[in-house]
Amino acid sequence: MHYIHAIMGETAEQVIEAAHIYKSYGSVNAVKDMSFDLPQAVCLGFLGPNGAGKTTMMNLVFGRAVRDTHPESTLKVFGRDPADHEIEIKYLSGVVPQENNLDVELNVRQNLLIYSKFYGIPKMEADARIDTLLEFMELSDKTGARIRELSGGMKRRLIIVRALLNDPRLLILDEPTTGLDPQVRHLIWDKIRQLKNNGTTILLTTHYMEEAFQVADRIIIMNQGVKLIEGDPKALLESHMERHVLEVKNPELFGQIDRLVSGGVRKDLSAGVMLLYSNDAKALKLLAKRFNPGDYFHRETNLEDLFLKLTGRDLHEE
Repeated sequence: MHYIHAIMGETAEQVIEAAHIYKSYGSVNAVKDMSFDLPQAVCLGFLGPNGAGKTTMMNLVFGRAVRDTHPESTLKVFGRDPADHEIEIKYLSGVVPQENNLDVELNVRQNLLIYSKFYGIPKMEADARIDTLLEFMELSDKTGARIRELSGGMKRRLIIVRALLNDPRLLILDEPTTGLDPQVRHLIWDKIRQLKNNGTTILLTTHYMEEAFQVADRIIIMNQGVKLIEGDPKALLESHMERHVLEVKNPELFGQIDRLVSGGVRKDLSAGVMLLYSNDAKALKLLAKRFNPGDYFHRETNLEDLFLKLTGRDLHEE
């Protein structure tokens, strides 16, 4: 592994450099003209509806898929093309896939010890690292437990432990908290922040807008394989969205709203709810006084509002 670290360039400024990436599966264009850079110790989050191309982009980075030939296309991870240096890149990376793929016939420690052998980690070093990582992910008391005995949240944390066994410089998280309860989700967010603060570079896909807002330094919102927008999530909100929204839930009021709303208020009808966006909080509050308390909800806009503005509100089925 030390040889791998040496040839891959420990001091590369950009962990990932991607330019004009395309990937098709038959007639389906999964990724179209994707470009981005990822510096060290930064978390980049990919957001998008089902089928947007997020996981495909992850697979291209990790060498599980090969990009289409294109004259301007380049993809480098640690300065090397995954199509030609898949093994070297895997030695420096850890991956948390969407699905749990632990060996259910083995216990927690056995799962991790077998995985450590793929990286040639000596037994004594592997044992010490397993103990440290289980403590880090608050699983120390489960070292001898069978996989079937673990909750969903414990399995996800264990897969993160497994991804960290080789002390990766790049951690790829593909929907790491899907289906988990809020307590476990917040625990994993905290661990992701700690890893980033300690120098780990993180590439994340998520369906949770709050997750991206909490842990990502930069986000890319994709739709149908295309990058729609990229940047700091807070800055993107400030530059592309009004600050406040009034959600009106009573359809009987929609006609009245059309008569009352003036300039500076943007209307958006979604799933039987009228959304009124404005930078003028007072104007929305004055409007809300005309309604009964249960008919509306006044809040600040969030990343989900931006996401839906860019990708649309129609369902995207896989």
